[in-house]
Amino acid sequence: MQGAAPIEVRDLTVAFGDFVVQRELNFTVAKGDIFVIMGGSGCGKSTLMRALIGLQRPTQGTVLYDGEDFWNAAPERQEQLKRRLGVMFQSGALWSSLTLAENIALPLTEYTTLPPRLISEIVSFKLALVGLAGFERLYPSELSGGMKKRAGLARAIALDPEILIIDEPSSGLDPLTARRLDDLIVELRDSLGTTIIVISHELASILGIGSNSIFLDGETHTMIATGNPQEARRSGPTQVRNFLSRGSL
Repeated sequence: MQGAAPIEVRDLTVAFGDFVVQRELNFTVAKGDIFVIMGGSGCGKSTLMRALIGLQRPTQGTVLYDGEDFWNAAPERQEQLKRRLGVMFQSGALWSSLTLAENIALPLTEYTTLPPRLISEIVSFKLALVGLAGFERLYPSELSGGMKKRAGLARAIALDPEILIIDEPSSGLDPLTARRLDDLIVELRDSLGTTIIVISHELASILGIGSNSIFLDGETHTMIATGNPQEARRSGPTQVRNFLSRGSL
């Protein structure tokens, strides 16, 4: 739909049976945003992510991609809409039996008819974008934690997605490596024009790169719209200020 937001969530409720994880979620991710979904452990961030990327049907409500209703679309159309997304999972989710180059090439061989030579060139380019040029032949077991995260990011952008969804990019990384990964996320947004959603509870990432955000409250099982995280830390609702200051208010 012309002029529609890349992602809009309307009246979304996600649940496991009778247990409601989050309810009545409404938010819009604008083009070029680095949109942060934040909240404490167990609040439903990963469950919401699964609803956003088509892995878990919501109990109520829907997700719109560019104004098109994903969950009420035909299965064939859902697959086409998911092609607009790139997803970086928290662990990197690399295949241990494949080299780095083979991991990055996988979506290209699966979803395109490009010749092997061109796929190889694209793989090298994507790895160079994330600072892993020359590491094509290494296996995931030979990579550090930060390198695995960057490799996962390279695979997520292999198909030039319009929307990139990143789950806990800084989790388990030392502060310097985490900062470099955050800088890389901003560079990808600026250079590729990608709209980015980051699921995180890491304050440095949230405050360092987020342009807009929501807070998932684990007690009320619903969201608080928080806007720019830096502003929310100064003048947001009490729960959000406590979270963003780690309770030091």
